[in-house]
Amino acid sequence: MTYDNNVLLIYTGGTIGMNRNPQTGALEPFKFEHLLSNVPELAQFSTHIATYQFTPPIDSSNMSPRLWIELTHIIADNYDKYDGFVILHGTDTMAFTASALSYMLENLTKPVILTGSQLPIGQLRTDGKENLITSIEIASAKHPDGRAIMPEVGIYFNGHLMRGNRTTKQSADNFNAFESFNYPHLADAGVNISYREDLILKPDYSKPMTPHFRLDNNVIVFTIFPGIREDLVRHVIATPNLRSIVMRTFGSGNAPQSPWLIKALKEASANGKTIINISQCMAGSVEMGRYDTGYQLKSAGVISGHDSTVESAVTKLMYLQARFSDPEKIRHYLNRNIRGEMCV
Repeated sequence: MTYDNNVLLIYTGGTIGMNRNPQTGALEPFKFEHLLSNVPELAQFSTHIATYQFTPPIDSSNMSPRLWIELTHIIADNYDKYDGFVILHGTDTMAFTASALSYMLENLTKPVILTGSQLPIGQLRTDGKENLITSIEIASAKHPDGRAIMPEVGIYFNGHLMRGNRTTKQSADNFNAFESFNYPHLADAGVNISYREDLILKPDYSKPMTPHFRLDNNVIVFTIFPGIREDLVRHVIATPNLRSIVMRTFGSGNAPQSPWLIKALKEASANGKTIINISQCMAGSVEMGRYDTGYQLKSAGVISGHDSTVESAVTKLMYLQARFSDPEKIRHYLNRNIRGEMCV
């Protein structure tokens, strides 16, 4: 049989490929071949679907920078053989993985689509079939000139295609598990798949895709809350080898006007630590000049994360820290939109 396209389906693990143990009632991974046998519709594609399986499958709670590097190697090693890539992934850390891959795959010219499900693919009411089938269709979709319609890392879930580094898991129970609160959907799937091509990244086709295989995870996330203690904050900041902090603040980027907090952040920044301000709100942007409480953070050397997600900020720091030793260089790129991850 002659195929129009070639897609590599990478199974890392997750609910989509699980089965319920009749004795314990717990969900357990089963063989990838069994997953494929539950989707006979795949045989109707004019796309050749090759497969790669993580052995053993990874619960997404155990996803790590080492596995992101492994995924980057898999995609880079097979980049010229396939028109697109679909990654089956657990939902808990899918947004972290999508964000990390968006930075690690520079100048991506082919689709890398992450998807999964809230119910195992063998259950009658599973959302896994539609998510998988449509993800493969998106990964193989091309313009008449042969270029991919979706040349970036995306998450497809429940009828919506979203930019990977703009997406956050919003529900543990509903089929609409993910949302991109600060950026529109790149496509919506109904009877047809309607792409918003004006919103999709445009790579430089005169240059190759450049994979990056190093990450530095000397980063921590801490959340500001009423009553936060000075001794605990200073303990976090003094953590050996810590290079950066993702600080989740109130509203548009505000924090308590405690002199000790501003002093601690200013000292950390002066000592070469990078501190990025991300709002605790699901939607909206950090604007540290709007209120005095935010302006004080800015004066302490804290960098605005604008409308970035926590997942995007964490993985962007890992990527930048692996590339640059100079904190000023990291802060420079942190303030720039390099993969469509924020509106500046």
